Amino acid sequence: MTVKQTTSYTDEAYSYAQALVEAGEFSSVSAAASAALIALKRARDAEQRLLESEVLRRAKLPPDQWVEWSPGALAASINAR
Repeated sequence: MTVKQTTSYTDEAYSYAQALVEAGEFSSVSAAASAALIALKRARDAEQRLLESEVLRRAKLPPDQWVEWSPGALAASINAR
């Protein structure tokens, strides 16, 4: 499905998209913008899956390997590094 939408770009973004079109990498600025948005979505989805898997991995650790936490403790431990 395709949705028609009027969009504004910064000069830098438009120039880059237009250069990609002129180089033959995309058929239009719209196609370049769509590809960039899909790539961003995929990257964020992958990042989310990694975060979720890390949380699940840590949740399975034995209690003696858990990091003690209290309000402010996490920030203090990070600042101490």
